[in-house]
Amino acid sequence: MVSGMPESSTNSRPGSFKPCYLETYKQGLLARKIEMGKALMQNCILCPRQCEINRFEESKGICQTDYRARVSSYFPHFGEESCITGLRGSGTIFFTSCNLRCVFCQNWDISHSNRERPVSPEELAQMMIHLQELGCHNINLVTPSHVIVPILEALAVAIEMGLCIPIVYNTSAYDSRESLELMDGIVDIYMPDFKFWSRATSQRYAKAPDYGAVARRNLRIMHAQVGDLVLDEFGIARRGLLIRHLVMPNHEEETLQVLNYISREISLETVVNVMFQYRPEYKVNRVRFPEINRSLSVHERSNALKIAASAGLKRLA
Repeated sequence: MVSGMPESSTNSRPGSFKPCYLETYKQGLLARKIEMGKALMQNCILCPRQCEINRFEESKGICQTDYRARVSSYFPHFGEESCITGLRGSGTIFFTSCNLRCVFCQNWDISHSNRERPVSPEELAQMMIHLQELGCHNINLVTPSHVIVPILEALAVAIEMGLCIPIVYNTSAYDSRESLELMDGIVDIYMPDFKFWSRATSQRYAKAPDYGAVARRNLRIMHAQVGDLVLDEFGIARRGLLIRHLVMPNHEEETLQVLNYISREISLETVVNVMFQYRPEYKVNRVRFPEINRSLSVHERSNALKIAASAGLKRLA
């Protein structure tokens, strides 16, 4: 349960909320964003890997994905934060081929695979509409960074079909500045991870030494676009930023730096989920990554909460 929520805005009354993408579409800006995104894919810089391949001709970049999205599964998800899940679930769409590739990924069989068949924008739009018809509170796009163009194409179709619930951008925060500019006016709720702080940690566990710097920049951009998280009177998120930080064994200094940064540079009203579900997964074992080859201790859990409190963060999910 999120604590310390501010008063909901008048736009969060039942029936009064309109996701930002509807106005973007009405003004003709969505079509423009799609064309701009396609141009970026011809020399792909949709994520900080900057592979610079033509996604319309080949798929040899880090994400191993061409111009089409691949979906592992989609369904009402009841395991997200309570303000995202609500009573009817979050309409989660899991995309394959995450661009970050963490060695401890708990969804590695989904996010690190490329086995699923590509879906058309029309098929992806149908998924969104189906989730809305099931009563989901939002459309939750999981690891979308490398496929934002087909997402935008699908959104244009879905709007014509009546889509009218918030878009949640559920990301590792390893996005390019250009991608986030395209998502301005599209995303209602940003839900990024803030995994690592230092270059050494980012390199060791994700082969992305710039992750910390990129994430810090992107959190500022996201907050500038959507602000602090706003809930309706039923406690459901409508617009804003929710940050996740996975606490890891033997990495208290990373947690300290991450949470202090959020409080100092983003907002004391930021909703933060200090997550304790780390467990050794995927490539982690006592030989390759012995320092994280265990679950969290009780002391590490309690210390992370003390760090959050000391940083002045009170809106914990």
